[in-house]
Amino acid sequence: MRELNGHKVNGCNDHLTITVLDEPGKGGAPHLYQVEGFNSGTNPSDPWTARHGQPAQHSTILFQNGPIPEVGTNGLTHEVLLTILIDRLEGFQNGPFAHPYNADALSSLRSARASLQQRTKDRLARGVEGTHQV
Repeated sequence: MRELNGHKVNGCNDHLTITVLDEPGKGGAPHLYQVEGFNSGTNPSDPWTARHGQPAQHSTILFQNGPIPEVGTNGLTHEVLLTILIDRLEGFQNGPFAHPYNADALSSLRSARASLQQRTKDRLARGVEGTHQV
């Protein structure tokens, strides 16, 4: 296990702990992350208290682990997380919190997602998508 700290910049982020819970896989990256340091009980969008009788105090992010043709879809992709972040920033930009920094982040996230999607298209065209082949 190791802890990530690149997010720490203010009181909220300083309270959140990101822990990598597994070892890198065949591709060189881990698949399981946990975020702790919050209590969802004061969050109006919290579904956990109603579902589980208590607020959440951690969140788990589980990435796809293994080729989809072999193991099926068993986790999230980078594109999924980027799409969520894009949606949130688009909401801010269309609401009362529009800001040039948000616009810059939104542009960067869209570019990152487009690059990953292009990589997938290239791999599909070469017939290596869904394998551990380069």
